[in-house]
Amino acid sequence: MMSNRFTLSKRLLGLLLLIGGAAAFMGILAIDLLDVGREGGIGPAQQIALVGAAALALVGVTLIPLGDRRA
Repeated sequence: MMSNRFTLSKRLLGLLLLIGGAAAFMGILAIDLLDVGREGGIGPAQQIALVGAAALALVGVTLIPLGDRRA
């Protein structure tokens, strides 16, 4: 009996992190743009979330070139 065990490659993990980080970054900015009634712009909590989302995407970009090795 053959076993088809799925293994997560570094390339796939990198793509998932990149997509997730970019989506989070755009989502945070979209929330700020849609909430036009509030004044003050991007607050400290949003800045931290934006930096975290950008860092997540950056880690994803660095994993993509590592190819099909196991994550």
